[in-house]
Amino acid sequence: MNTSSPRAATPAFDSGHFRQALSQFATGVTVITTRLADGTYRGLTASSFNSVSLDPPLVLWSLKSQASSMPVFSGNSHYVINILAADQAHLARLFSTRTEDPFGQVEFELSRTGHPVLKGCTAWFECHNRSRYPEGDHVIFVGEVEHCEVHPREPLVFHGGKLGGLHMPG
Repeated sequence: MNTSSPRAATPAFDSGHFRQALSQFATGVTVITTRLADGTYRGLTASSFNSVSLDPPLVLWSLKSQASSMPVFSGNSHYVINILAADQAHLARLFSTRTEDPFGQVEFELSRTGHPVLKGCTAWFECHNRSRYPEGDHVIFVGEVEHCEVHPREPLVFHGGKLGGLHMPG
């Protein structure tokens, strides 16, 4: 199977226009969490989450190549993808900024491999860090799900640069 193609034509738009067009795609919001070798925790907000396969159970998410947390997430064997509920916008904001100790401000439990699972999430996936693929200015992480839980609630949605529930104000 051919996995690459010749380069596309040069875009006729700038990155701001591209970002605005992308913002029209409503997406869920996650916080990806992991534990460092020294026992501390790291987490980040990501809306680039998707299912890949049911057999084996695979999911993906992406992280900017230059992110300060890239060495942590690319080097760890496991991480947890926490799917945020509509009333957890504060968590999306907290984990999208550099905060000294965000885990000191949230309730969480530890997964069977010792990684943070945020309380109140609508679902979570404990993943083995299966593979990584550099593409453009991001790295795509593929996780093999070893455990997951679901607690159906209204999801947190990101659309048009705003966080909200499914019934976001116009």
